[in-house]
Amino acid sequence: MNSSVSHHIWRKRLKEIDDPVQDIHIPKHLDDEHDQDEEWCEVVTRNKTQRVRFHDYSEVFEIPGLYEKLFYDNLECCSPSYVVNLLEDVANEWDTELSDFKVLDVGAGNGMVGDELRHQGVRKVVGVDIIEEAKEATLRDRPGVYTDYRVADLTKLSKTDEEALRKLNLNCMTTIAALGYGDIPPLAFLKALDLVSTPAWLAFNIKEDFLHESDQSGFSQLIRYLIQQDYIQPQCYRRYRHRLSIAGEPLFYIAMIAKKCKPVEARLFNDYT
Repeated sequence: MNSSVSHHIWRKRLKEIDDPVQDIHIPKHLDDEHDQDEEWCEVVTRNKTQRVRFHDYSEVFEIPGLYEKLFYDNLECCSPSYVVNLLEDVANEWDTELSDFKVLDVGAGNGMVGDELRHQGVRKVVGVDIIEEAKEATLRDRPGVYTDYRVADLTKLSKTDEEALRKLNLNCMTTIAALGYGDIPPLAFLKALDLVSTPAWLAFNIKEDFLHESDQSGFSQLIRYLIQQDYIQPQCYRRYRHRLSIAGEPLFYIAMIAKKCKPVEARLFNDYT
């Protein structure tokens, strides 16, 4: 599978925007005992030098090109292209074309996944993210990638947003590099699954730690339950290197392609509310 598509796409975009990032200093004294949500760097722009924590996405997205340079150039992230290509491979085995997909991209961020989907032939991609700065970054850096982009909290989705999303009859849900650290809790994942049609395709990834039985985030229990109760049927389960840590160590994620087999029952939401 081609993991270089993301690099090609975002570099082309950066040529079209005003790129203020002059340098990124990643601290060398931090070791691999620091978890991903504790990582940070110093960003040098034309006007100042500032410390930015990797998971403070609102700050990251406000600086054009920072997300791409940090995660894709410096830390060699490949997840958007890896998971989208995996989705395409599995869909092809079912004689299904990605051009037939209408995708709900959850935790859409600044549009990296949406760009990959469109590059692979998906005609309709709807983005959802809880951060206003993510939508603004997408409109700035990747205009036209999403047919709609909604800033919304899936754990308390408004009636207006829910009705609008359901009317689209979306038949695929993606969420890439967004699960497990509180950015998208299990309840939000469950709601997103509820919003897509039945049947539908799912493509997501998560750090392998969050699928162990010792996991405290709730994702291990949720995914296991959805599979056991036939809400979803896994089609592909792949361990791969998501990116490097700031210490240069590989961070392994699990990519899963699955099919939604039956509607989400209302009673399930009570366990995560």
